[in-house]
Parts: sequence; C-alpha cells; structure tokens
Amino acid sequence: MMLMMLKFSVAAMVIAFTSWLAGKRPELAGFIVALPLTTLLALLFSYTEYKDSATSVAFAKSILAGVPISLLFFVPFLLAERLHLSFWHCYVGGIVLLIAGYFLHRQIVQWL
Repeated sequence: MMLMMLKFSVAAMVIAFTSWLAGKRPELAGFIVALPLTTLLALLFSYTEYKDSATSVAFAKSILAGVPISLLFFVPFLLAERLHLSFWHCYVGGIVLLIAGYFLHRQIVQWL
C-alpha cells in the first residue's frame, strides 16, 4: 500500500508541476513532458515490485513500440491551422488516432 501511495505521489507531482509550468514556460514544460520520466519511473517501480527482468524487458519493448505510435495524437494539432480545426476537433481526432494506433501497437509487440 505504501508503494502505491509513493507511485501516486510522484506521478501527481510530475503532472502538477508540468501543468503549472506550461502556463509560464510552455516550451520547457513540453520538453519535460517529452522526457521519458514516466517510463523511467514505471520501469523502476515495476521491477522493484515484481523483481522479474524478463517482464521488465517485455515492458520496455512495448514502450519502445508505443512511443512513436503515441505521437499520432499530435497529428491533428499539427494540421489544425491548415484545416481550421478547433481544439476539440484536434483532441478527439488525436484520441481516435490513438485508438487505431493501439491495434498497430499490438501487432508490433507480437512481432518483437
């Protein structure tokens, strides 16, 4: 239970800090969010909790496959001005692309 509370606290602090920073220095906040902080923490916590190297390696491979696919979320935002998309169009479109990307991710992970 204590480990779970630590996980929640660390994640909440990272999210709270970067969302606060986004209002003051959006470029820096974006860079921090783009860092693999979640990956570093999740791999560490997962290994600490389960002590299974094979599972950690499989987890890391899944993350490696998922990172480029997760960038699909940003495609509508890149096209927003050209296509005159509102924030909500971009947001929903990004989620739809992520759902499609999930199925691609499943195929890639099976191949790895």
